[in-house]
Amino acid sequence: MTRTRVAEVKRERRKALFLREMSTLIQELTQDEPASAGVYITHVDISPNSGIVYVYFATYKEPGEEIFKQALEVLKLYKPSIRKAFAQRIQTRYAPDLVFVYNKVKERERRVNELLDKVSQDLNPAKPTAQVEEPEADENE
Repeated sequence: MTRTRVAEVKRERRKALFLREMSTLIQELTQDEPASAGVYITHVDISPNSGIVYVYFATYKEPGEEIFKQALEVLKLYKPSIRKAFAQRIQTRYAPDLVFVYNKVKERERRVNELLDKVSQDLNPAKPTAQVEEPEADENE
């Protein structure tokens, strides 16, 4: 079954709402739990029947996957309360299940950017600073 353009627009609006509300909830959580402060939400995805919301996270620092695993433990503890607050914010009858996923694409993107920066620096080395020449002493002095 193909979706119409209107259905696609509604779905994208819903994903934007879910991203905004979930980001707010995670930000509130990081104030109470500093272990979850190293991650941020990159995007959300919704299952076809809207029963599952996939929340994709990335990290600010390296090693990303280990930082995410530490934050995931905190997220798992708070998952029921996050789910309840999320359902209240989006005003839905049924609270969707939340699945927290590490976004490996962001880590690859960061590595590619680091490599490009390195190549850029290798191709354009810093120009040497101009040396100040001292005036030569006269032989007559």
